Amino acid sequence: MDFEQAKTRVQELHELLNQYNYDYHVLDQPSVPDAEYDQRLHELIKLEQEYPELLVAHSPTQRVGGQILDAFEKVEHRTPMLSLGNAFNEEDLRDFDRRVRQAVGDRFSYVCELKIDGLAISLRYENGYFVQGATRGDGTIGEDITANLKTIRSIPLHISDEHTLEVRGEAYMPKKSFEKLNKVKEENGEMLFANPRNAAAGSLRQLDPKIAAKRSLDIFLYAMADAGKTGVRSHSEGLDLLDQLGFKTNQNRRKCATIEEVLAYVEEWSAKRPDLAYEIDGIVIKVDSFDQQDELGTTAKSPRWAIAYKFPAEEVVTKLLDIELNVGRTGVITPTAVLEPVKVAGTTVQRASLHNEDLIREKDIRLGDYVVVKKAGDIIPEVVNVLTEKRTGEEQEFSMPTHCPECESELVRLEGEVALRCINPSCPAQIREGLIHFVSRNAMNIDGLGEKVITQLFREELVHDVADLYKLTADQLTDLERMGEKSIENLLKAIGASKENSLEKLLFGLGIRHVGAKAAKTLAQTFETMENLKSATYDELVAVNEIGDKMADAIVTYFDQEEVHELLEELSSYGVNMTYKGPKLVNADEIDSYFAGKTIVLTGKLEQLARNEAKAAIEELGGKVTGSVSKKTDLVIAGEDAGSKLTKAQELNIEVWSEDQLVQELNK
Repeated sequence: MDFEQAKTRVQELHELLNQYNYDYHVLDQPSVPDAEYDQRLHELIKLEQEYPELLVAHSPTQRVGGQILDAFEKVEHRTPMLSLGNAFNEEDLRDFDRRVRQAVGDRFSYVCELKIDGLAISLRYENGYFVQGATRGDGTIGEDITANLKTIRSIPLHISDEHTLEVRGEAYMPKKSFEKLNKVKEENGEMLFANPRNAAAGSLRQLDPKIAAKRSLDIFLYAMADAGKTGVRSHSEGLDLLDQLGFKTNQNRRKCATIEEVLAYVEEWSAKRPDLAYEIDGIVIKVDSFDQQDELGTTAKSPRWAIAYKFPAEEVVTKLLDIELNVGRTGVITPTAVLEPVKVAGTTVQRASLHNEDLIREKDIRLGDYVVVKKAGDIIPEVVNVLTEKRTGEEQEFSMPTHCPECESELVRLEGEVALRCINPSCPAQIREGLIHFVSRNAMNIDGLGEKVITQLFREELVHDVADLYKLTADQLTDLERMGEKSIENLLKAIGASKENSLEKLLFGLGIRHVGAKAAKTLAQTFETMENLKSATYDELVAVNEIGDKMADAIVTYFDQEEVHELLEELSSYGVNMTYKGPKLVNADEIDSYFAGKTIVLTGKLEQLARNEAKAAIEELGGKVTGSVSKKTDLVIAGEDAGSKLTKAQELNIEVWSEDQLVQELNK
């Protein structure tokens, strides 16, 4: 066989093997015996070995796992992967339905889907070829796990049309695969995976793709990023298109016209849940129309047009053996219940949060009690109540200490707070927890510096504050547990890379009281440099949108401390960036535009502009686009089929423009 004949045969084998994969792993209808598939695969491997130039990234032979990776590269999602708001009962779902109706009227429908208990991932295709797969991460930045995702046979390496698109889905481990994997781990004396979700996540974060290839993972795709660009106008149409392109979607979805139909779907699958071949932890409900999704908009964290109904948490009974005390990074003392090990929602639980002293008193929790435990949202174990009828009289009441269990400083209860707090700034537990927070994903995001490594560094007195992280050397790290040459190299590289982070990452990492990740970004955008923020007055801070009295007080108090000034100077001397690198805030006072300083609502279907394009253009000219009409609204842009928002605007005598007027103003 010459080169041209081999090239033709390789293409034929690609098509054959891809079709066999699709029939078996997507349609669940095997079209050939396993022996036939293996024979064709070996033929392709032989041809690729004979003619290496015919080996391409999308070849079916690349599913068995490639080279071992040094680390996962970071990937910025072109469209953020937002999380969903949660509903826990019928009332929550009816409230969601009420909010949707208030925003878009009564003419809409929902799509209900099973909420797969796995790992959210994103797949990117260019000209029909799979080029990159990533984890959700924090919704903005994920990890490139392309090599591992290629081992999932239901993910097409090449789709039927030459589309360039990004699709989202949930990678999971089927129940049978999970049982088989744990059986092997048990036979080998290894620690078992707690549940299929953890097993799937652990498999896809293996640096050796061959390990992922052995784990028999699967996937359901549930959305396209920017699906409107493909011409589809609704979520259900988008799912149908995914089917046509050869992706595996969950066929148990259902279009519902009313909330009653949604509730019936929830009830049906709550009962059928145990019979599925995979784990689900709820139902996802989405408004179907993309135009109506745009009209409803999103919050900073989640879309207003979708919600996740979570199945009720499983409750079990176990014995409370002890109560441990933990000191957090802000000095708050948190009691934790130590329990007789018990299985809850698929994992073994030995500890559960008790939150604070008041909760212990309110529930009359005593050492030796039998207690009811559940996982809040199927994730965090908590003590629900005490079975007082099982008491023997030997149970002991618990009293919170008067002094810090770590540093022996006297504990205080600040005015208006429930928690006891250690206010000693030199408390080792607070410093250690502060270091763990500083390196976390939403803060400085330093890979390789997990809780165990930080604890070791602190125990060996290699770090005393966050600045010490930037003084670490390879020699200092050599003696730490599980720290080989490559791990040390990667860790030092990650520490060095963190110096380039934008200011908001550093602000959040410093752990200023009341300042979360979102507020840190707002402060960074507004003041632009650490020096500007450090010298900001209380009045200047409260003038910033979303910065309230408590937060402003906390920021001023933080920057008044001399040791904070010294820490920032030290960080700066090591090259840690102190400026904001993101898009600048638009100052309406400096813009000569009709929209400057005005609050604007977009409603109805826009024909000439995509809604996000219109929003971006208005905001660039100093306007603020919101999702609801109120007395504070200055202008409503009404497209075709505008509903209740237009009606409300007319009732409030708010100015209303057509899309033509908007385009005319934007083009001035």
